[in-house]
Amino acid sequence: MDSDRRGWRACLLGGAVFAVCMAGTTLPTPLYPLYQEKFGFSELTVTVVYAVYAFGVIGVLLLAGNASDAVGRRPVLLWGLGLAAASAVCFLSATGLGWLYAGRLLSGLSAGLFTGAATAYVMELAPHGGASRATFVATAANMGGLGCGPLLAGVLAQYAPWPLHLPFVVHLALIACSAMVLLWLPETVRERWPLRTVRPQPPGLPAQVRAVFGPAATASFAGFALFGVFTSVSPAFLTESLNVHDHAVSGLVVALAFFASTAGQLAVGRFGVARSLPLGCAGLLAGLALLAGALRWDLLALLVLSAIVGGVGQGLVFRGALSAVAEASPADRRAAVISTLFVVAYAGISVPVIGVGVLTGPIGLENAGLVFIACMAVLVSSAAAYLLRRPVGASA
Repeated sequence: MDSDRRGWRACLLGGAVFAVCMAGTTLPTPLYPLYQEKFGFSELTVTVVYAVYAFGVIGVLLLAGNASDAVGRRPVLLWGLGLAAASAVCFLSATGLGWLYAGRLLSGLSAGLFTGAATAYVMELAPHGGASRATFVATAANMGGLGCGPLLAGVLAQYAPWPLHLPFVVHLALIACSAMVLLWLPETVRERWPLRTVRPQPPGLPAQVRAVFGPAATASFAGFALFGVFTSVSPAFLTESLNVHDHAVSGLVVALAFFASTAGQLAVGRFGVARSLPLGCAGLLAGLALLAGALRWDLLALLVLSAIVGGVGQGLVFRGALSAVAEASPADRRAAVISTLFVVAYAGISVPVIGVGVLTGPIGLENAGLVFIACMAVLVSSAAAYLLRRPVGASA
């Protein structure tokens, strides 16, 4: 009993470290209008700055997605915290657009190191037999951290001094605390190898994972695409179309999507993986429809509903996909396989975001959003049809 209690305490502390790192990746979200005003760049630039983060994540996942399987979880996560701190310093020092690009790139590199390694680490810290609950801790830490970032930055920017500096000072303090926690937690990789043994790996999957990975990755791409466009465009939509200039409100709307995702992840335990993936696609479709209504009629209520409904759908898809893929993966390849899933997911964040930014200039923000919604509706419908025909096995 005591060993179980210690295991869950370690699991939750690992999840807290995971959340702190991910919070830093969304911290600038409600601040982009302030940066636009300060540096005078367009909405396309905002989406490119946002997408630079995703490219950093994908690059690390491809080049070093298996690093923690070889050298251990803790060294990789400590490097991730170091890159997160460097990102915060870039934003604190920002005197031009180049600093924002550098900060977002470093943030992406940090998240790339964390996503696969921290997910596997949190699951491995849990006591024997706690895989399902540990998966929820890992995914909730990921999405909960992403939600806390814009909420923290929005509240500090609206109600505290130094709106472009204080959020990053607070995050640096949290990073320092996280590093101390990580140094106290045990290592879970028993057989470790030198860093020189880590080699870049193209996306690859063990044979037993492939049947599960296809439908799970398709649904994950769609869910992350919705989140990518929502988080990069909604602050500008609130300011320009709804005349909402409260940074705390902007941060809260974005945070609601991530918190709703956590609720959706919790529901996977009730519905099961096989049903959660198609149900999540249905939630994504409903969220897209509500977002289309918000853009068409300039209604804040529909924007909030789209964040909640789409977030729940994304949570169902995300945890269902991660559970299925992690369960099917061999232990010595788990972090690498999870990293491959995140490559697909972060491709969903980056490519559609840039597409919306490109279209915003010639046809406007609302129309660009509607084009995105139409494309994503087709993709989500296709994924749902595929999952209904070939459901992920209940054993996952």
